[in-house]
Amino acid sequence: MRRAIPIQLTDQEEGALTTLSRSRTAPARSVMRAKIVLLAAAGGENHEIADELGLNRTTVAKWRTRFAAQRLPGIERERPGRGRRATKRKHWSRTIVEVTLHTKPKNATHWSVRTLAEHLGVDKSMVHRVWQMHELAPHRVRTFKLSKDKRFIEKRVDVVGLYLRPPENAIVLSVDEKSQIQALDRTQPGLPLKKGRCGTMTHDYKRHGTTTLFAALEMASGKLIGTCRKRHRHQEWLKFLKLIDEQTPTPLDLHLIADNYSTHKHPKVKAWLAKHPRFHMHFVPTSSSWLNMVERWFREITTKRIRRDSFRSVEALEQAIEESIAAHNFAPKPFVWTADFKDLLPKIVRAHQTFDMMKNQ
Repeated sequence: MRRAIPIQLTDQEEGALTTLSRSRTAPARSVMRAKIVLLAAAGGENHEIADELGLNRTTVAKWRTRFAAQRLPGIERERPGRGRRATKRKHWSRTIVEVTLHTKPKNATHWSVRTLAEHLGVDKSMVHRVWQMHELAPHRVRTFKLSKDKRFIEKRVDVVGLYLRPPENAIVLSVDEKSQIQALDRTQPGLPLKKGRCGTMTHDYKRHGTTTLFAALEMASGKLIGTCRKRHRHQEWLKFLKLIDEQTPTPLDLHLIADNYSTHKHPKVKAWLAKHPRFHMHFVPTSSSWLNMVERWFREITTKRIRRDSFRSVEALEQAIEESIAAHNFAPKPFVWTADFKDLLPKIVRAHQTFDMMKNQ
């Protein structure tokens, strides 16, 4: 009696096939082929697999043989020339791409699958496939800000150099203020998290005032020096500098990385810094807040402590911020600069070239 070709899988192949067989997004034919091979590897005969999956025995034998000969690539892709040719899509593909990239609908900022299909008189599934093929997603947008600082390279080298090779007998601090943090009180209590349902909160709220968080992140240890103030003028910035002076060892120099906010360069601030020579200011390039590592911690406290909570007063908000700082300092973890220094400049150059091309169009 003829026996089916035995199938033996490696751990990698078994893992890939198992994942594919359980996928809800992969094509149905690929899922079916993965199930055939897994059952074959488990010792199933062709007629048994066919009965279990509701397939023709010839189909099962075909994909068992194909896998035995070509392994995973044999079942992941169709053979050249198989299937109906997409002649209509080939005819419309260039038109769909051109219209998507270079035109806009009259009453909107971008095309959708349905509006473009209606505009061209084609099926929306064709537009969707062409967009997928050319990796187009008009409904998505990313924000950016390109620095025009003439000393960009010099400042970037200075700041990143402090992260990677801090000076001896000195402390490097990333400093900034997060202004206008609102004490928002939700109008109704939200529903708690449970199985099958995410937590909820009302979209409307009551405002109870704002506060400004001044923070200094010590790059070596990850510890924070922070305080809340009602305003963020140069007077409050000076008080924060004095706080840093008090809470850091006197013999050590202090290298502060800050942005170009006018408060940081106020004449009275400069005069105070001149009288305290252990303070050394390093300013990031304009429109380059991503170089200031304390911004990363600001995002952390916003997403994990502030945004989804409810505060009935500014005092309650400030207490929550102070508790977060204390918890962070109990087991601090430094933020490590990992971006490759050599990759940054080519990206900036390409961005400037693209920006200039768009302006000249």
